[in-house]
Amino acid sequence: MENFIINTPSFASYLGFFSLSAYIITLLPTILRIVFPATKNTSIPKMLLKYRRQIGVISFVFGAGHGILLFMKRNFDVFDIESYVIYLQGIVILAIFTLLAVTSNDWSIKKLKKDWRKLHYLTYTLMFLLTWHISDKMFGHWSYLTPLGIIGSIGITVLFLIRKWIEYKKKKKLI
Repeated sequence: MENFIINTPSFASYLGFFSLSAYIITLLPTILRIVFPATKNTSIPKMLLKYRRQIGVISFVFGAGHGILLFMKRNFDVFDIESYVIYLQGIVILAIFTLLAVTSNDWSIKKLKKDWRKLHYLTYTLMFLLTWHISDKMFGHWSYLTPLGIIGSIGITVLFLIRKWIEYKKKKKLI
């Protein structure tokens, strides 16, 4: 029972939550267009799509701040392999976010061409990693942000899976 005591979120937790929120916003335009076709005619998906890369970079900045603050708070020992095992999720997530943020510009799109799109498919891997990360790391350290983060990450993952199912059904129908 003591695992479910509500804690006050730290500044690092707020940064993590803002990062997750911005990340979810980057996924919404395509999901809204496919899962909720009526939204095609509204300006929300168009606006989100127009600023998707900038919002993604903002998500990275919040996520990097989250990671740096926790890195400093927990006295991460770079020479201890155990530290890497404990923080593997966060390290992988930050590495993927870094790749996506560094290549979220017109120059990278021109240089990488088709590989840019392949690289940015890593964002969907992030969706699953973030759900695992939030659930694993926040278990027993709940704040009022925790259920919102879990609901947001699971919600966007379910919507993504529905999107993929709809795309599969449409493709299957065409064949």
